[in-house]
This record gives sequence, structure tokens and C-alpha cells, in this order.
Amino acid sequence: MTITLTGPVLEGTLVRLEPLGQRHAADLAVAAEEDRGTYAYTWVSRAEETADYIDGQLARAATGRLAPYAQISLAAGRAVGATSFWEPRCWRDEDRLDAVEVGFTWLARSAQGTGINAEAKYLLFRHAFEVWRVARVDLKTDARNSRSRAAIESVGARFEGVLRNWSRSSVPGEEGRLRDSAIFSITAEEWPERRAALEARVRRAAERTARTDRDQDRSGTRTGA
Repeated sequence: MTITLTGPVLEGTLVRLEPLGQRHAADLAVAAEEDRGTYAYTWVSRAEETADYIDGQLARAATGRLAPYAQISLAAGRAVGATSFWEPRCWRDEDRLDAVEVGFTWLARSAQGTGINAEAKYLLFRHAFEVWRVARVDLKTDARNSRSRAAIESVGARFEGVLRNWSRSSVPGEEGRLRDSAIFSITAEEWPERRAALEARVRRAAERTARTDRDQDRSGTRTGA
């Protein structure tokens, strides 16, 4: 396979996805510590580990199998999480990308439920399907992670099944153990319908954010990004 994953800047109305670098370390260290109760089945580095976490992702990127991003909240003006393209697969021709995974995703508690996740997925899916012309995009999570499974389904991915003993567990106390992974996907044929649904969802989220900002400006309670 000669495909090397590279991720350009992808920008929407709520979030900008920037190639991950150490310049994001300070923001991500804060984001990771907001409320770790939402990371039960997701590996998120502690604040003091953030620089090493970024170095590890950049080392994976150097293999050509990962394109890591920082998720930048446009309202807050800072990094609030991370995500990646992962595991390129070329089945029909070594120079043609057929499938890719979206993974290594996490968001600060304050960014969850704001539309950032939906728009980040939209930007990644759009690039994969419309620029790379992939046939499918995969998403996987710990089969026990009901929160993550619901979030994946909410962006239009279809549940395909559970892969047993598929990857290393990220749960504290389960070091060295394997987990079952729930796998989801969107195919190229499904993308136009999923795109329309995601665009509508992001538009509603942006409208809610705009209304909140206007209300805060009127009341004088807005403190700034």
C-alpha cells in the first residue's frame, strides 16, 4: 500500500479541525481534566501526559496510518478535543483508498452536546467521501460504551456488529486485556442522505449557539470566549 494519510485543515461553523501538534498541548491538558467521568471506556491522557500523548500520535502519523487532529471550538477559540483519520485500506488498487476509520476521538465535557461532534464528523466524512472517494468510513468503540455508541449512531453510522477481542481495552484497571469492539459504518451510497441530515443538525446547533450569544449580550452576562 502506498497511501499515506494526511489531514488538511477542515473548518465549519462550530469547529475547525487542525493537524495535531504540540501547540495544542496546553488547551488539551485543560480540556482533558474538565470532567473525566465521561471517559469511562475512552483513553484520554491526563493533563501531565498531554505532551507525550501528542508525541505518540505524531509517531503514529509518521507511519502513514494516522492523520490526527485537534478539535478547535470556534466559539471558545481553543482546542477542546481530538480526533483522527485512521487505518487506510486499499483493496482494489494500492494507490486507491477504499476505506478509512474515524477514531481516537474525545471531547471536553463542556464541548459535548454543542454540535461540535456532529460537525467534526461531517467534515471528516465529507473529506473522506468527496475528496478521497472512499467506499466506506468505519467507526469503532468499546462494545460496553453506550454513550459512545449512541453518539456514533446519532451521526448516521449503521451498527454492523461486535468484533470480539478486537483491540486493547482503555478502561483503567484492564491494562493488558482485550475488549470487544462495536463497529459502525457509513458507505458511499448512504453518504448523500447522511450529509443532508448532518448539515441540518449542524445548522440547528449553530442557530442555538447564536441565540444563546445574543441573549447573553442583551443581559450582559456574556464573559467572552
